[in-house]
Amino acid sequence: MKQRDFKNAQRIKPDQTELKEKLVHINRVAKVVKGGRRFSFNAIVVVGDGKGSVGVGLGKANEVNDAISKGVDDAKKNVVKVAILRGTVPHTVVGKFGAAKVLLKPATPGTGVIAGGGVRAVLESAGIQDVLTKSMGSSNPHNVVKATMRALLNLSDAHMISQKRGINTRELFSVDSSEQPPAGTTAEPAEVTK
Repeated sequence: MKQRDFKNAQRIKPDQTELKEKLVHINRVAKVVKGGRRFSFNAIVVVGDGKGSVGVGLGKANEVNDAISKGVDDAKKNVVKVAILRGTVPHTVVGKFGAAKVLLKPATPGTGVIAGGGVRAVLESAGIQDVLTKSMGSSNPHNVVKATMRALLNLSDAHMISQKRGINTRELFSVDSSEQPPAGTTAEPAEVTK
């Protein structure tokens, strides 16, 4: 992922938390040379603590094990904190990366993670238990995982918004009396009769 994606994200040092690794995809790449084919491997790995911290990495090597360990190292360098509200995402969000688009919607408790492939790996590593997702566009695991990460980075909860505005959370939700409709009237528009 690009550096600008992590601009507003809260970075987490890998030694601050216990990270679990999940392998998303292994790809074999053949390079044709004079004597035949040379095979190498790349691995997409997701790490997370299940409490709101998640990172994605890509490792490339001539052996599968080396590619996975390089992917884990890369993912640990990119661990960020994401907003989670009562086990789900705070609001609906769409993440885009390349031709991949991922939609994340909040779900009621008990729904579970309705997702597949790379999206599921990222969300479970982040610690999200209830969410509805839809993967649109490209199904390339590289781009789907990065689109999911971009969606998670675009999430914001009430605490983040109140910090950004420089007010406390109570002030954020307090309703000004001048904005309320006068007593005896409804906020809904009147019905039009023909």
